[in-house]
Amino acid sequence: MRDVSVFDIIGPIMIGPSSSHTAGALKISKIARLLAKKKIIKVHFKLYGSFAKTYNGHGTDRALLGGILGFETYDYRIRDSFEIARQEGLEYTYEPIHDPTDYHPNTVEITITEEDGNVNTLRGSSVGGGEIEIRNINGSSIKFACKSNAVIFNLNDKPGVIAEVSKVFKKFNVNINSMNAYSKYRGQNQFAIIEIDGDFSDEALIEVRNLADVISAVYIKVK
Repeated sequence: MRDVSVFDIIGPIMIGPSSSHTAGALKISKIARLLAKKKIIKVHFKLYGSFAKTYNGHGTDRALLGGILGFETYDYRIRDSFEIARQEGLEYTYEPIHDPTDYHPNTVEITITEEDGNVNTLRGSSVGGGEIEIRNINGSSIKFACKSNAVIFNLNDKPGVIAEVSKVFKKFNVNINSMNAYSKYRGQNQFAIIEIDGDFSDEALIEVRNLADVISAVYIKVK
């Protein structure tokens, strides 16, 4: 019988001692990973609140890196995230921020750099029981609770863009559950989060990505 460590399974679907500090952290970084179009070569984690205080004791550091590597919450490779990242040539750094903030206590800001130099930033919070909220993408404030499958768009902020996107959903018989749009400044790029019932096919994703005013589209499969 093998030895069992603090980073082994607690419950049926999670590696680590805390759903907030491990499972939730990993889910946030898995979504950050989806923002990349090319190979991620560098990732920087800014940790706030209790994440900043206990990240290397509760396995948050391993879990965050595991998410960037594409692991699931129950994957035993989470324990070896550091070594696997080094083998894959992925540079990683952690920056605990101890200054007062109004962020949720379990918050991380993730900056990923791709091999072509493209950079994306995502901020999310682990709100308890393995559930998370995404609050900012590339400087735009959003609110996505990650409880339904969703497509996250970066769009040109122009009249009719959302209507054109919606036509693709109708064409592929995808029911829209909710839709929210966020823009930092009027007339610049905006983020739209369209939560859906059911799945979103690869064919549908390719079609929305080919629309003239869609800068990027990422499918987040939660269920």
